[in-house]
Amino acid sequence: MDQVWYASYGSNMSAARFGCYLYGGTPIGGTRRHPGCRDTRAPADDQALELPGGVYFAGESRNWTGGVAYYDPELTGTAYARAYLVTGEQFADVAAQETGREPGAEIDVAAVVRDGRLSLGPGGYETLLCLGERDGHPIVTFTAPYPAAAVEHTVPAAAYLRTLAEGLVQSREWTPEKAATYLVELSGVRGNWTAAEVTALLPAATG
Repeated sequence: MDQVWYASYGSNMSAARFGCYLYGGTPIGGTRRHPGCRDTRAPADDQALELPGGVYFAGESRNWTGGVAYYDPELTGTAYARAYLVTGEQFADVAAQETGREPGAEIDVAAVVRDGRLSLGPGGYETLLCLGERDGHPIVTFTAPYPAAAVEHTVPAAAYLRTLAEGLVQSREWTPEKAATYLVELSGVRGNWTAAEVTALLPAATG
């Protein structure tokens, strides 16, 4: 697979955080060091993207603690995302690192594009989806195998939520307040964080 748009709706919307998967490193506020991709070229492009569906938080992150962001295309609404134009190999290496595999693990990205869906296992981020195309390149992402309604929703940690907000501000040219308004309506955040609290996370990440 030559090039694909990797659609991030979670912490990888932050360029610095995504860079840890591309080039290697530990994200600010995270606990795990990532080895990086075999091909460490920067994305050829990145663009703001809207996906039909929604984002929710569930489970427990090994890197951030707290809930993990997942995408459910069956939810009502819009999931705001950032799409990076990368090679199929780079996407496979990012997906591998997200699922605890080493870069170079065999992932058939062409099958995701052909069939629309590929399961690597039962865990979070082990379900790969193709969500259409943009500018002649397929849009691909990964999420949990279960819908939002099938699992208990959990509260994301401050460092994780800050990184999501940072990515929204970067990619969409939103104000911190607008990013916070979007995030506090997501299940797992709603009722547990206020917009003012999320907004207050941003200066340390973007100042």
